[in-house]
Amino acid sequence: MRPIVIAANWKMNTTPADAGDLARTIASRTRVAGVTRVICPPYVSLATVRDALVGEDVAVGAQNVHHEPAGAYTGEVSTAMLAGLATWVILGHSERRAYFGETDALIGKKLDRAVAAGLRPILCVGEVLADREAGREIAVVDAQLRGALDGRDAAALAAAGIVIAYEPVWAIGTGRTASAADAAAMADAIRASLVALGWGSVAEATPVLYGGSVTAANVGDILGQPSVDGALIGGASLKPDEMAAIAASAGITAAARGLAS
Repeated sequence: MRPIVIAANWKMNTTPADAGDLARTIASRTRVAGVTRVICPPYVSLATVRDALVGEDVAVGAQNVHHEPAGAYTGEVSTAMLAGLATWVILGHSERRAYFGETDALIGKKLDRAVAAGLRPILCVGEVLADREAGREIAVVDAQLRGALDGRDAAALAAAGIVIAYEPVWAIGTGRTASAADAAAMADAIRASLVALGWGSVAEATPVLYGGSVTAANVGDILGQPSVDGALIGGASLKPDEMAAIAASAGITAAARGLAS
């Protein structure tokens, strides 16, 4: 049975002065059986959040990582630098693609580096509005998956615990959300792409999250879809009330799938 994952992406928000308290509050209010919880703060707050979560069953994730182990890459962070600070990492987020020019090939290299370092990757894919309106959303996501995954060992990625996050770019930070049916259809399409890449039964076992203006108000319908296994949460992840309600909805899904025990 695939796990139910709620991953909080704080983006470029919080400082070491306030990140610890926020992490502790969210952790205390999201203790729900059967739900895997991850908080991804900015790099400068990783140690603070790690320390704040001692004794809590909440993982810490990084929001990005460089594809080389070391070198003259001013301002970048390597997997070795994350040792002891994070156990998960977000790769290929649409904001990294849009604002920093990350390509599928580059994201694939980052994926290799993350897996080699023992980091559990959340690989993000998703289409812009023009692609959705033109009916190209599945083709775009398929191309992103192929660009990052083609030629890579599915068994190794599965052993690393890879998670795919579908984030329709047109829904991020806009207040718009894909319908539950659209999220489910894309989750099915993602697994079909993985099968086409030769993943076999690993495709069905791979968790697919939805990310795109996730809130307490819409997450219940989305998590009610059998093909959707959680959420990558942006703005709402900075609000303890929202996170508590999202976790509660995730708990209902976990219980329905027999994971709560």
